[in-house]
Amino acid sequence: MRHLGLMFAAAATAAALAGCGKSPTSPAANQAQTNSSQPSTAPSAEPTDQEKAALVATLPAPYNTGDLANGEAKFALCKSCHTLTPDGADMTGPNLSGIFGRKAAGKPGYNYSDALKAQSFTWDPQHLDTWLTDPKAMVPNTKMTFVGFKDPKDRIDVIAYLKAETSPHP
Repeated sequence: MRHLGLMFAAAATAAALAGCGKSPTSPAANQAQTNSSQPSTAPSAEPTDQEKAALVATLPAPYNTGDLANGEAKFALCKSCHTLTPDGADMTGPNLSGIFGRKAAGKPGYNYSDALKAQSFTWDPQHLDTWLTDPKAMVPNTKMTFVGFKDPKDRIDVIAYLKAETSPHP
């Protein structure tokens, strides 16, 4: 009876994998597929580490020295209000995809505070650094409640992370 249960579980797993476009194969078969000499023609949705490094290298000093792992860890505080993916949802804060080079309060469809709408700057590393230090000091009456990152290294790292994660990549 136990043998039938295991066979049923294996059949259910195979059916589930087939439903998502995968087929159960042996580790050897998976390795053969991985080592296939056929190049992948599908574009990568996620930038590679090399692409991320190249994007960060385009930033002026000191932002081009940012630690992406620390930036990602520090950005965890921001995730409750912001998304990063292209066409990602606006939440309490706007989606940040394409933030570099965008006019302050310039993301279509997001309801910015009047204080931020009155600004004329474009987001660049220096403006992001000032903003991430203390948003309410930079733009009094902004609706952003974040108190800021006090450590300059954390700001450098978050800015590098934002550049790597929100900029178009080849």
